[in-house]
Amino acid sequence: MLPTRGLKLTKETEELLRRLKLKAKVTPNVASRLAFFKSVESGYRYHDPSIKLDGSLVLDKVTWLGDLTLAIDCTLKMLYPSLDSKELEKAWATHVQHGVKTLRSAKSIVDII
Repeated sequence: MLPTRGLKLTKETEELLRRLKLKAKVTPNVASRLAFFKSVESGYRYHDPSIKLDGSLVLDKVTWLGDLTLAIDCTLKMLYPSLDSKELEKAWATHVQHGVKTLRSAKSIVDII
């Protein structure tokens, strides 16, 4: 499972989430949930353990994942059964990064869903 405190993303992902918030009026935590599942749905898989989670937006697990906490934790464990919690955090972050790139052309929440 993901760590309960101090989840971070990359600076690049945070910037993409900020831009999406300005365009589509979707908060970063909600957009990250949508992005995660868009990425999983697309078939993307985490493969780069050297990724640096260097973002400044540090939130706890419940804030990032909300009501989807259990679904996201289970999805990550299903896809990556041998990873520890820190590696699962990196996997989650890369899925969000991958997924948010597909959402960035959205002008509203309707375009996202």
